[in-house]
Amino acid sequence: MSGEFTNERFPKSALYAAGALIAVSVLTVGSIRVGLLPAPETAPQSRERRQVAAVTSRDFRFEDRADGALLVFDIKADKLAFIFPPGSNTGFIRGVMRGLMRERRLHEVARTGPVTVAQWGDGALTLTDQSTGRILELGSFGHTNRAAFAQLLVPYAPGGGGVPAQPIIGKAPEAASMPFFAGEG
Repeated sequence: MSGEFTNERFPKSALYAAGALIAVSVLTVGSIRVGLLPAPETAPQSRERRQVAAVTSRDFRFEDRADGALLVFDIKADKLAFIFPPGSNTGFIRGVMRGLMRERRLHEVARTGPVTVAQWGDGALTLTDQSTGRILELGSFGHTNRAAFAQLLVPYAPGGGGVPAQPIIGKAPEAASMPFFAGEG
């Protein structure tokens, strides 16, 4: 059985095709980087071109409490808006914030700056770090992860109660339970 394929050669045409594919890819990326070809339009550029407005947006600051709770402060109202108790399902929010804090450290900017969560008229949900200019399209992380941030805007949405009088105690979000934010981003 070991001698069955000893005289077989790998087809050279497949190697040439793979090499050509790699060369075209490198040339295309290089041409975009040096400006010979236009870069693909980003989601924020597309919204700007189509003049899609934000339906609602809010600036927040996130803090970890010593007991493991996640605190979310409304910057404009200057008050605590949400408390996610220790052990609540906040892994995605914490992971995103850790990534933003790392980027802030790399840019040597203050770690306490606000982030903006915005719901757009086209259904997109974004998080913008005002300190670095980084924009995250939250819809690309799936419904459940998107809903983790979408729940922060529910009180501020049209028809919502506005700034909560008392901090809202967060829970694990369910995308289907939030009709205002159910659209894909």
